[in-house]
Amino acid sequence: MSGITAGIGLRPGTPEADIEACLTQTLAAANLPSEAIKRLATLASRRDEPGLAAVARARDLTLIAIPDEALAGFEAACATRSTRISGLYGVGSVAEAAALAAAGPGAILIQPRIATARVTCALARSAA
Repeated sequence: MSGITAGIGLRPGTPEADIEACLTQTLAAANLPSEAIKRLATLASRRDEPGLAAVARARDLTLIAIPDEALAGFEAACATRSTRISGLYGVGSVAEAAALAAAGPGAILIQPRIATARVTCALARSAA
């Protein structure tokens, strides 16, 4: 695996436009072009969200589902913390943990989560 993984946290029913806006904002914060992203990652329980699937299709990206219980292993690597998310998933940021998990061993967080009303997005770079 190489390149950048965008981790996405979202509320059920979040529209494609909201996800796309947060992704665009996160890329801008990291000063990266949209082509830098190679894959999207999210909770397994959110994998089938229509808005997220639409973003993955529109950008021709692989969507990786991370099992909820696997996120906790990335707690120490998370740069931000949501008390609500920590209580639900055992990790401070779904977006950051999902990005790191999907980017593979040795991945580094290059953009901490950007949060909007219904979406969070973070970027991780693969070690390979």
